[in-house]
Amino acid sequence: MDYHTDDDPMTTAEQLAGHDPRAAAEAFHAIACDDGVGDELRLSAAEQLAALGSPAAAQACLAIACDDNVGDEVRLSAAELLPAVDPRAAAQACLAIARDDNVGDEVRLSAAELLPAHTP
Repeated sequence: MDYHTDDDPMTTAEQLAGHDPRAAAEAFHAIACDDGVGDELRLSAAEQLAALGSPAAAQACLAIACDDNVGDEVRLSAAELLPAVDPRAAAQACLAIARDDNVGDEVRLSAAELLPAHTP
């Protein structure tokens, strides 16, 4: 079975997930950490990593949450995924968002509110 589709790396990764979870995790990680990919697609790849139970999920979520070129809500969503995978990374992500003056006040507040629950 051919899993290679140049047009849609996400589809390729999703196809791999059922047959080769390690290769799928590598593909999802590459998508999630690629700042040239759209925000929502990056988040979706990070969510897939978390669903696979990949240790790379924490790195991917942290990369998204700390990227000031990513939209505020997507950054917060990535930070919200982290407690289940890596509580220390969750605290780091929440701090990065809460301290970023360019992030909207509501998102900054939400990130700050997550801190007590996820700070080790």
